[in-house]
Amino acid sequence: MAETKREIERKYESDDSGLPDLTRVGGVANVLDKGVVELDATYHDTADERLARSSITLRRRTGGSDAGWHLKFPVSTGVRDEIQAPLSDTLPEELAALVRSRVRDAELIPVVRLRSARDLRHLVDADGTLLAEVSVDAVRAERLTEGGGTAQWTEIEVELADGVETTLLDKIEKRLRKAGVRPSDSPSKLARALAETAPAKKKARRGPKKPKAPVTAGDHVLAYVRAQRDAIVELDPAVRQDVEDSVHRMRVATRRMRSTFRSFRKVLDRTVTDRLGVELKWLAAELGLDRDREVLTEHLTAALDEVPAELVSGPVHERLQLWASASHGGARSRLIGVLDSRRYLTLLDDLDAVVATPPLLEAAAGKPEKVIAKAVRNDFAKVSDLVEQGMEVPPGHDRDLALHDARKKAKRTRYAAETATPALGDPAAALTRSMKSLQSLLGDHQDSVMARQTLRELSAVAHAAGESAFTYGLLYGREERRAAAVEEELPGVWREIKGGAPV
Repeated sequence: MAETKREIERKYESDDSGLPDLTRVGGVANVLDKGVVELDATYHDTADERLARSSITLRRRTGGSDAGWHLKFPVSTGVRDEIQAPLSDTLPEELAALVRSRVRDAELIPVVRLRSARDLRHLVDADGTLLAEVSVDAVRAERLTEGGGTAQWTEIEVELADGVETTLLDKIEKRLRKAGVRPSDSPSKLARALAETAPAKKKARRGPKKPKAPVTAGDHVLAYVRAQRDAIVELDPAVRQDVEDSVHRMRVATRRMRSTFRSFRKVLDRTVTDRLGVELKWLAAELGLDRDREVLTEHLTAALDEVPAELVSGPVHERLQLWASASHGGARSRLIGVLDSRRYLTLLDDLDAVVATPPLLEAAAGKPEKVIAKAVRNDFAKVSDLVEQGMEVPPGHDRDLALHDARKKAKRTRYAAETATPALGDPAAALTRSMKSLQSLLGDHQDSVMARQTLRELSAVAHAAGESAFTYGLLYGREERRAAAVEEELPGVWREIKGGAPV
């Protein structure tokens, strides 16, 4: 079973002078010599080093106290999340799944072997509590793919113990710098090994190619599309691990990209993007199966908690929780199946292709102030029509549908304005905020519609079981008032939004 831990460390160049005295640095009372440990690690990647390009490391290591498989994802500079699995001859499937969005159908092969003699020390406080591990590592690197070479170097690594404030690292670094020790130019041993053992013709091309600053309308649209593609790929492991809010964020990325394809049909050829839009809609729907029920459960639970105890008639809490958990396990298994499916992996490949060889139309070469602004204005005009039509429809089912359509269009306009902001500046940013506010207000209305539908269903089940339906009716009435309050507020909000120029 894999375990996850957060690794906070810094690396430094080392020479023959070794470590300076670190006692009395940031509460360090003693430096304990833990001896020399021999480590032997084989790093795996695709032949074109897809994991390394994303600063992800996957290794099988023997020696030391944590022998096994280690998969590391970058969080920020010097911070990585490490997933560990027991030592085995083959890569554990649970780790293979976590890199699938990057690897796809490519084979994971051994690319580098690192053998390190680790001279380890523990920094402890006056009570003997571990504050940090400091090691001087003599590293020998060997590239295992054709044409590779070897390299060796010595480095100092400082890793913070769990729960210790990162200010200790700053104080240790100050002491190391004073002694002439400088931070490493490489973020990891693997990065340095790949750079120093690469065939000569590849060394100059080391590292990901940075995209150029956007200039044309097409540049700006593609920058936004690329960001959403990256978000989907990067969130895949978090969704598989059921990290909080990861499903929602991945779903938002799919919606942003789909909306961008629809808003900027004058920039990107819809004969290509329409098909991808269908697939993105499918993925968003799969991601939302469990999420929508979770959000609705939280809302109804909070509403029920506000009801005085004497007005709660029957096992309402229990029935609500039963409804909430009815499909969670099945939905979770289904979602993992989706992420492992050929359809999903093909979608990722197709999104890569759009970013790499974008289907640009003639307007893509135009000025963003003209092309992008026009697209945003068109979206805003559609929002305007839908909001005003919705306010004219009498309260009831038809108004609910009209306001729901307006909410979806407001969301699309918000994403278009987000795309436009780097090019158009404050006016687009202001429209983004306005559309977010409108989307939130209309979202409250739609949440009320869905809550009332669920309450009707729960009431019918309770009645059939011989239970009182009183509390469900009470909650239903409150949801009706909630929707009415939104409908009363909407005209004023809309007048304020419409009073400002879109872009």
